[in-house]
Amino acid sequence: MNSSASAEPSYSAAFIARSEEYGAHNYAPLPVVIASAEGAWMTDVEGRRFLDLLSAYSALNFGHRHPRLVDAAHRQLDRLTLTSRAFHHDLFGELCARLAELCGMERVLPMNTGVEAVETAIKVARAWGYRVKGLPEGMAKIVVAGGNFHGRTTTAISFSTDREAREDFGPYTPGFEIVPYGDLTALQAALSKHTVAVLLEPVQGEAGVRLPPEGYFRGVREATREADVLLIADEIQSGLGRTGRTFACEHEGVVPDMYLLGKALGGGIVPVSAVVSSSRILGVLRPGEHGSTFGGNPLACAVALEVVAMLRTGEFQERAAALGNRLERLLEPLAASGAVDGLRVRGLWAGLDVHPSRGSGRSVAERLMARGVLAKETHGRTLRIAPPLVIDEDDLDWGIGQLAEVLEV
Repeated sequence: MNSSASAEPSYSAAFIARSEEYGAHNYAPLPVVIASAEGAWMTDVEGRRFLDLLSAYSALNFGHRHPRLVDAAHRQLDRLTLTSRAFHHDLFGELCARLAELCGMERVLPMNTGVEAVETAIKVARAWGYRVKGLPEGMAKIVVAGGNFHGRTTTAISFSTDREAREDFGPYTPGFEIVPYGDLTALQAALSKHTVAVLLEPVQGEAGVRLPPEGYFRGVREATREADVLLIADEIQSGLGRTGRTFACEHEGVVPDMYLLGKALGGGIVPVSAVVSSSRILGVLRPGEHGSTFGGNPLACAVALEVVAMLRTGEFQERAAALGNRLERLLEPLAASGAVDGLRVRGLWAGLDVHPSRGSGRSVAERLMARGVLAKETHGRTLRIAPPLVIDEDDLDWGIGQLAEVLEV
């Protein structure tokens, strides 16, 4: 454990200044410059250590530089890194088989980033609507939820309700209907003869670890089955162990028609995403209609295969569940004190709405940084807590203790 830093030193400032001068300002990072990391700890260019309570938005579920994942990457780097999909390679089929098995599905379409998986799912759902359901060309509709975050491509922001992500980037892609998250009645009313899919996050991560009401996903699953509509679960942040289950949908016993995976699938080493579904659904695609030069590349497959192997034992899911219970117990006094006026926890993942009397989410994150803890705000006053699943209990206790002191609890 480590108590860190005071004001931003000049050495770090030089790196930050260069980033600000030459990099596009599409992010507002905390003023820290990371040079190395291992497990749940990061070290900056000044040699100061920081406890990671963000995990790169769940991309680092297994921590920084997990030995099994680094070894898998090193072994593959010595053999083959890229073929494109113009040729087969010896790991592609194996990843598809293992990932399909983990998901209880039949087919896999690997891509790179999470939003590529979302875009792929949209295309597949529309093609399914036209080629299987028989809808008139150009009429397919997809129902989504307000407060969603499915990425920042032009299509993804077309059905976002986040003004910051959407404003000044139109014209927008049509074909989407937005209903309130967690409102089953509104979702049922939005289903029509032209609806091909419902696209939802089981937990809305970017919105602040927002949980739907109990029974909501079961109701959505029933409604989509009755309407012959696909249920697409965006598990890019919530999946692969984060919530104490392999998939967040499991908390309600729901199996969607399609999983969208990413972030943790690449082990924090390479970007890997995937659409996982049945042959009936993914089988609508024909050669040449969709693809990616890097999607399913050998290096990505090597890392993702090791991720799948690690998840197959169940140990990381069990650890996330146990540590999540501990996290909730640690955070409850903050809510009881009034320092936090909203608290949501699902596995090792929490969203805290900071009371205005204790500052903004950003100011809390900056004060935490000065104490050697890194977390990040969202939507003004909400702080997200998402440590690597490998974090030690003592480190978790210490990190939340620093948060309590920052909030003066």
